[in-house]
Amino acid sequence: MSAMLAGIPVVLLRQTQTGVDPFNRPIVTTVSETVDNVLVAPLSDEERVTELNLTGRRAVYQLGIPKGDAHNWEAGTLVQFFGQTFRIIGQPTQGIEAMIPLAWNKKVKVEYAE
Repeated sequence: MSAMLAGIPVVLLRQTQTGVDPFNRPIVTTVSETVDNVLVAPLSDEERVTELNLTGRRAVYQLGIPKGDAHNWEAGTLVQFFGQTFRIIGQPTQGIEAMIPLAWNKKVKVEYAE
């Protein structure tokens, strides 16, 4: 059954401190990491309105993260797919791997990054 479902590769953009400048401010480098087999689903109009009312954020997609993935999917992390950049909203929700029959057990919502 899961052979019919297939995700796409998405790119996580992670900020990493690589040092400090002469004024003791952090020097940050962006590192891109590709994550394969991520499900991308548009949110329904009702889900968009609910998210906007609860958080003030304009969520557009929900991502299904594959089981066993150890990347950082925390709020504010940037992710690229469909030729656009998005920002993760809120914290990921996760189910118990053994209790979920398909290949994905974690979900995050994203908004357009401006």
